[in-house]
Amino acid sequence: MAKGHRSQIKRARNAEKDTRPSAKLSYARVSVQKACYVLDSIRGKDVQSALGILTYNPRYASTLVKKLLESAIANAENNNGMSAENLYIAECYANKAPTMKRIKPRAQGRAYRIEKRTSHISIVLDER
Repeated sequence: MAKGHRSQIKRARNAEKDTRPSAKLSYARVSVQKACYVLDSIRGKDVQSALGILTYNPRYASTLVKKLLESAIANAENNNGMSAENLYIAECYANKAPTMKRIKPRAQGRAYRIEKRTSHISIVLDER
Protein backbone atom coordinates (compact mmCIF):
# COMPACT_ATOMS: atom_id res chain seq x y z
CA MET A 1 0.00 0.00 0.00
CA ALA A 2 1.29 3.45 -0.90
CA LYS A 3 2.20 5.90 1.84
CA GLY A 4 0.76 9.43 1.95
CA HIS A 5 -2.23 11.26 0.61
CA ARG A 6 -3.41 10.71 -2.96
CA SER A 7 -2.24 14.18 -4.05
CA GLN A 8 1.23 13.55 -2.59
CA ILE A 9 1.47 10.26 -4.45
CA LYS A 10 0.45 11.91 -7.73
CA ARG A 11 2.90 14.77 -7.20
CA ALA A 12 5.74 12.32 -6.59
CA ARG A 13 4.81 10.27 -9.66
CA ASN A 14 4.70 13.34 -11.90
CA ALA A 15 8.06 14.58 -10.59
CA GLU A 16 9.84 11.51 -11.96
CA LYS A 17 8.19 11.71 -15.41
CA ASP A 18 10.48 11.32 -18.43
CA THR A 19 10.74 14.62 -20.34
CA ARG A 20 12.60 13.24 -23.35
CA PRO A 21 10.75 13.56 -26.67
CA SER A 22 9.12 10.34 -27.80
CA ALA A 23 6.52 8.82 -30.08
CA LYS A 24 4.49 5.64 -29.78
CA LEU A 25 2.64 3.59 -32.38
CA SER A 26 -0.03 1.36 -30.89
CA TYR A 27 -1.52 -1.73 -32.53
CA ALA A 28 0.90 -1.81 -35.46
CA ARG A 29 0.09 -4.72 -37.76
CA VAL A 30 3.55 -6.27 -37.56
CA SER A 31 4.88 -8.85 -35.14
CA VAL A 32 7.30 -7.88 -32.39
CA GLN A 33 10.07 -10.05 -33.84
CA LYS A 34 9.85 -8.41 -37.27
CA ALA A 35 9.72 -4.92 -35.80
CA CYS A 36 12.77 -5.64 -33.62
CA TYR A 37 14.92 -6.44 -36.67
CA VAL A 38 14.38 -2.88 -37.87
CA LEU A 39 14.67 -1.28 -34.42
CA ASP A 40 17.97 -3.05 -33.71
CA SER A 41 19.49 -1.52 -36.84
CA ILE A 42 18.82 2.09 -35.72
CA ARG A 43 19.24 1.91 -31.92
CA GLY A 44 21.79 4.44 -30.64
CA LYS A 45 22.32 6.11 -34.01
CA ASP A 46 21.83 9.79 -34.75
CA VAL A 47 18.54 10.77 -36.36
CA GLN A 48 19.82 11.57 -39.86
CA SER A 49 21.64 8.26 -40.34
CA ALA A 50 18.65 6.37 -38.87
CA LEU A 51 16.34 8.00 -41.42
CA GLY A 52 18.75 6.96 -44.19
CA ILE A 53 18.82 3.37 -42.94
CA LEU A 54 15.03 3.21 -42.73
CA THR A 55 14.54 4.73 -46.19
CA TYR A 56 16.47 1.95 -47.93
CA ASN A 57 15.49 -0.96 -45.68
CA PRO A 58 13.23 -3.35 -47.65
CA ARG A 59 11.26 -4.60 -44.63
CA TYR A 60 7.62 -3.53 -44.15
CA ALA A 61 8.24 -2.49 -40.55
CA SER A 62 10.82 0.08 -41.67
CA THR A 63 8.08 2.24 -43.26
CA LEU A 64 6.17 2.25 -39.95
CA VAL A 65 9.26 3.01 -37.90
CA LYS A 66 10.36 5.77 -40.30
CA LYS A 67 7.02 7.54 -39.95
CA LEU A 68 7.20 7.12 -36.17
CA LEU A 69 10.74 8.52 -36.06
CA GLU A 70 9.70 11.56 -38.09
CA SER A 71 6.87 12.11 -35.60
CA ALA A 72 9.30 11.90 -32.67
CA ILE A 73 11.60 14.44 -34.38
CA ALA A 74 8.66 16.80 -34.88
CA ASN A 75 7.71 16.39 -31.21
CA ALA A 76 11.27 17.24 -30.17
CA GLU A 77 11.38 20.37 -32.32
CA ASN A 78 7.89 21.70 -31.57
CA ASN A 79 7.29 20.64 -27.96
CA ASN A 80 10.80 20.61 -26.48
CA GLY A 81 12.54 23.19 -28.70
CA MET A 82 15.41 20.84 -29.58
CA SER A 83 17.48 20.94 -32.74
CA ALA A 84 17.18 17.94 -35.08
CA GLU A 85 20.96 17.86 -35.75
CA ASN A 86 21.75 17.03 -32.10
CA LEU A 87 19.18 14.26 -31.64
CA TYR A 88 19.91 10.55 -31.38
CA ILE A 89 17.78 7.49 -30.65
CA ALA A 90 18.14 6.81 -26.93
CA GLU A 91 15.58 3.99 -26.74
CA CYS A 92 13.50 2.08 -29.25
CA TYR A 93 11.53 -1.03 -28.48
CA ALA A 94 8.49 -3.06 -29.51
CA ASN A 95 6.07 -4.62 -27.04
CA LYS A 96 3.48 -7.28 -27.67
CA ALA A 97 -0.07 -6.11 -28.40
CA PRO A 98 -3.29 -8.14 -28.69
CA THR A 99 -3.29 -10.91 -31.27
CA MET A 100 -6.18 -11.16 -33.73
CA LYS A 101 -7.32 -14.76 -34.11
CA ARG A 102 -8.72 -15.87 -37.45
CA ILE A 103 -9.89 -19.24 -38.77
CA LYS A 104 -8.69 -20.64 -42.10
CA PRO A 105 -10.47 -23.62 -43.64
CA ARG A 106 -8.26 -26.58 -44.49
CA ALA A 107 -8.68 -29.97 -46.13
CA GLN A 108 -11.22 -32.56 -44.94
CA GLY A 109 -13.30 -30.11 -42.95
CA ARG A 110 -10.56 -29.04 -40.60
CA ALA A 111 -9.91 -25.48 -39.49
CA TYR A 112 -6.56 -23.91 -38.68
CA ARG A 113 -6.14 -20.90 -36.46
CA ILE A 114 -4.28 -17.96 -38.01
CA GLU A 115 -2.77 -15.53 -35.52
CA LYS A 116 -2.33 -11.99 -36.79
CA ARG A 117 0.10 -10.46 -34.35
CA THR A 118 0.28 -6.78 -33.49
CA SER A 119 2.78 -4.69 -31.54
CA HIS A 120 3.25 -1.38 -29.76
CA ILE A 121 6.38 0.40 -31.08
CA SER A 122 8.04 3.20 -29.08
CA ILE A 123 10.92 5.55 -29.89
CA VAL A 124 12.57 7.86 -27.34
CA LEU A 125 15.02 10.55 -28.50
CA ASP A 126 17.66 12.46 -26.58
CA GLU A 127 20.12 15.27 -27.26
CA ARG A 128 23.88 14.82 -27.55
